[in-house]
Amino acid sequence: MSLEDIKQATHNFHNDNCIGGGGFGRVYKGNLQDGDGFKTIVAKRLDMGFGQGEQQFLSELQILLDYKHENIIGLVGYCDEMDEKVIIYEYASRGSLDKYLNDASLTWVKRLNICIDVARALYFFHGGGGKQAKVIHRDIKSANILLNHDWKAKLGDFGLSLISPLTHETDYVIDHACGTAGYLDPVYRKSGFLTIESDIYSFGVVLFEMLCGRSTFIINKHEGHYLPDFIRNKFDEGKHDEVVFKQIREHIEPKSLTTFQKVAYMCLHHEREERPTTNEVLMQLKKALAFQVSYLSYMKTRLFMCISINHNFISYSL
Repeated sequence: MSLEDIKQATHNFHNDNCIGGGGFGRVYKGNLQDGDGFKTIVAKRLDMGFGQGEQQFLSELQILLDYKHENIIGLVGYCDEMDEKVIIYEYASRGSLDKYLNDASLTWVKRLNICIDVARALYFFHGGGGKQAKVIHRDIKSANILLNHDWKAKLGDFGLSLISPLTHETDYVIDHACGTAGYLDPVYRKSGFLTIESDIYSFGVVLFEMLCGRSTFIINKHEGHYLPDFIRNKFDEGKHDEVVFKQIREHIEPKSLTTFQKVAYMCLHHEREERPTTNEVLMQLKKALAFQVSYLSYMKTRLFMCISINHNFISYSL
């Protein structure tokens, strides 16, 4: 895409259109000419001063071009001209997941579906899209999970992601640890050994954020340590229920909660070999959703029966 079109869409990268930023640079919302109308897009503009450079730009672009999935943010276009490097994404109208963690209107079913969407994206990446090299995201966090108007989740931000031909013989990459504190796999942080299980650990943090209704940063602010240590302390004390967001706690079916907590806790295991595979996480999340949906259906049927019985009783009395 031409730089001129992007500038026109974002009003020359005007601050009023800036909706975020990170290691790559700033992110802008814009309206791009699309036939007789306009479509909303998101433009991520590289800023060398932020610590990431051309290699990250090329890596993210390659991933967006080669790895397409309904739960991965879509590429609209890119620009590389006049010392400007910009990636254009599809627009996710609800923004990032971190803004909704403590939103009581985000029901348990919606939370489970969002988690399943992200698990599907990771399963696709970790399997190499079926025929390509495997991808390790390296920065799984709620701020990098984007939501459409229908709460469909899409994984985004691949500036730190690594395309790696991992095999059964060599299932790790030695690399300088990078990512976000509070989500970063401690094995990777201490040893530099990056694996698919590093993503699993980070996803485990997100799963518990969804359950707690609080981000790992908020927990660190109030508890003095990040979410994984907070969860371990509560579980060691047998206080599993205390980690559940109060506004949704009474609406969760017990078997759904137990299934979810078990797989999320396994994701945070100190030993990477003990963490579940992406497919195992996906299967358990689907199982937790099935328990919840079945429970809601049962409760709905009971409510309908009670209403019918009361209606018949009143009619009979009259």
